[in-house]
Amino acid sequence: MDFSIARRNMVERHLKARGITDQLVLETMLQVPRHLFVEGALQSQAYSDYPLPIGEGQTISQPYIVALMTASLALKGKERVLEIGTGSGYQAAVLASIVSKVYSIERNANLARRARLIFDRTGIRNVIVKVGDGCLGWEEESPFDGILVTAGAPAVVDTLKYQLAVGGRLIIPVGPGREQVLKCLTRSGENEFQEEDLVRCRFVPLVGQYGWKDANSS
Repeated sequence: MDFSIARRNMVERHLKARGITDQLVLETMLQVPRHLFVEGALQSQAYSDYPLPIGEGQTISQPYIVALMTASLALKGKERVLEIGTGSGYQAAVLASIVSKVYSIERNANLARRARLIFDRTGIRNVIVKVGDGCLGWEEESPFDGILVTAGAPAVVDTLKYQLAVGGRLIIPVGPGREQVLKCLTRSGENEFQEEDLVRCRFVPLVGQYGWKDANSS
């Protein structure tokens, strides 16, 4: 299978055709090898527009959602971004191709270790991964120009939005059950935030102190 052709088809059919216009995001997703972030048996499906299992009860998000979330951060190329939920590592790899540094928190040690191995193998040097509760953020490295949450929360996590720099954006799925609304919060002042609903979506639950108690409690 020619993965470069599959990536081009993905960008044309699933991203551009659905309204993704951010050139940085389109060019990045044309280059990042998504198939390396899924198991070998699923590589032929890596560029289809649906989520795929990655083990540990988690999934890799569909390409359109990865593109939409990344584009919604309005990145220019020099930012520091916090990702909550490393998962397969693909979203972090997309971010790392655009920004100066990505800080990524993963609660599952096995997934964190697997993502680190892929980053090393693919030469991605500007992603720092730690195992922990993503709901707490990464205070010692804040403020961040952008924060991206790849799991559904019961509500916007205040701890995260206050780790944004002024002008920074938090992209987070919010809602009960398995269907959420993807929200964008922009920090416009010390205690001022603008909130926008982007699209309905489906994510695995955000488990942690300010999330759900476990993966089945949402």
